[in-house]
Amino acid sequence: MNNVYESNEITVRFLEIENEHHLVKWLTDPKVLQYYEGRDRPHDLERVREHFYNQDDNATRCIVEYGGNLIGYIQFYELEEEERTEYGYGDTDEIIYGTDQFIGEVDYWNKGIGTQLVQSMLNFLINEKHARKVVMDPQAWNLRAISCYEKCGFQRIKLLEKHEMHEGQMRDCWLMAYTL
Repeated sequence: MNNVYESNEITVRFLEIENEHHLVKWLTDPKVLQYYEGRDRPHDLERVREHFYNQDDNATRCIVEYGGNLIGYIQFYELEEEERTEYGYGDTDEIIYGTDQFIGEVDYWNKGIGTQLVQSMLNFLINEKHARKVVMDPQAWNLRAISCYEKCGFQRIKLLEKHEMHEGQMRDCWLMAYTL
């Protein structure tokens, strides 16, 4: 296995090509798409390959296992100059990471696993990548995600108006940050 890290029952490992069918399964489920990508954007195999495997960026894409079962996806990346400026961090040279994640197996929702995942990723980014700040930008209406992130110590920093296209509308997002 190509593990990034393990923490209790959670294992995060590098995304591999054999995981593509799990991503297709999750990203065609309307319950998952309601929160991630949008129900108007189901991902077939071609779209999964385009968005998760054929990207030329600095994101580290990972699969999430819980108790040995594949349950979700997480990616992390050091913020680049454009994102730093957009989020108001253009004047600092501290190490800042961003993350995006979802639990694709809906049977694992509402069990505290998302909180465990975010906390374990925070520990990894701070201890292994020397992050001084970790940011996320959940859509403002996604109160379950925002609550999870706040439980993990993230704070709402500023409202990013009309920041992300979701189901045919530009949606507001919250810039949330965990700062050491």
